[in-house]
Amino acid sequence: MDVNAYKTNLLNELQRLKKLAENAFSQIDDEQLFTTINKEGNSVAVILKHLSGNMRSRWRDLLTTDGEKPDRNRDNEFVIISKDTKDLILKQWEDGWSILFNAIQSLHPSDFDSTISIRGEPHTVVQAINRQLTHYSYHVGQIVFLAKHLRGSEWNSLSVPFGKSKEFNISPRKYLSEHEV
Repeated sequence: MDVNAYKTNLLNELQRLKKLAENAFSQIDDEQLFTTINKEGNSVAVILKHLSGNMRSRWRDLLTTDGEKPDRNRDNEFVIISKDTKDLILKQWEDGWSILFNAIQSLHPSDFDSTISIRGEPHTVVQAINRQLTHYSYHVGQIVFLAKHLRGSEWNSLSVPFGKSKEFNISPRKYLSEHEV
């Protein structure tokens, strides 16, 4: 495996996930950020809070400490309290991504074969990365779904809109240059 190519691709895919989530939640207002679609559901704010806590725990001291840090209270990530403002949650979101990107960028090729632990379970660094990539994709999909649901008919598509596939397939570069997808 070309570790440097993997690392570059990984960083690009994570940037795409972050941007996808941000393009989704930027379309909803402050009230909708905290809205759930049912009693048992999570709001976009809760998902952002959870992802931030996960990133802070998993990526801080990646190679030297367990990925489930003792200072993490995962259950609290799923509860909105009075201090959880939009500004605070977005700051935590940015901080989580910053920790993640710094951790990955600091990895050397030999680190990818290292064994680390998450909740005491051994993983190679590549396994741990892939586990997190899957986890983040899952939650970004939830963010997109919720934002699209809350925005309704005013939703701006984040991919090729329904009915535009043929136009896209004829000239993808032209389509992409004319539309923000």
